[in-house]
Amino acid sequence: MFIPIHRKTVLRDIAVIQVGFALFGLSIAAMIQANLGTGAWAVLEVALSKKLHLTPGTLSVIVGFSVLFVSVCLREKIGWGTLANIIFIGPWEDFFLWLIPVVKDKPVIQFGMLLGSILVMGIASAIYISVNAGAGPRDSLMLAVKRISGLSVRMARACIELGIVLIGWLLGGPLGIGTVIVAILIGPAVQWGFKVFNVHPHKNLEDATMDIPGPAN
Repeated sequence: MFIPIHRKTVLRDIAVIQVGFALFGLSIAAMIQANLGTGAWAVLEVALSKKLHLTPGTLSVIVGFSVLFVSVCLREKIGWGTLANIIFIGPWEDFFLWLIPVVKDKPVIQFGMLLGSILVMGIASAIYISVNAGAGPRDSLMLAVKRISGLSVRMARACIELGIVLIGWLLGGPLGIGTVIVAILIGPAVQWGFKVFNVHPHKNLEDATMDIPGPAN
């Protein structure tokens, strides 16, 4: 159930994965502040943050642990990177939300921020997945659903994220044209990141990441 730690490379792996998490938090924050719509999980987390008066990063941690609990109950393997993903991306996200201002009524800047955030998310995903320390909690859930249901990886991901984005939208989350753009471009962005950093993850994880929205997550 738990992917072992590589003791010889653990310090290097921690440093590398933290860079990936920081960039991932930056990408989510820029996506939110662009005010055009976000990826599916961020739609839900932003909606819940408004309802519960907590930061989006805090909700990212809470949702991450909730998803992890379901994945473990479904007997999906996890690693220390899975736990680190939950613990660190949320605080990085809140830090960059504090740093980056909200942009409205400036479409050139907004679309630039959105596209830039997708590119950074692709790079971040390649960096932290290269450590091979376990899939993120959302990817773990998708792999569990795929294994149990017999659905393809892409179909399992699509079903989960469709349900998540619908719930987030009903709760008042930031659904918009950006949500569609993220869904279309995140796969190519991650694939490009894999190519640049010469990352060759396990096939299931690679396929899962191609359908990320998140939080790679």
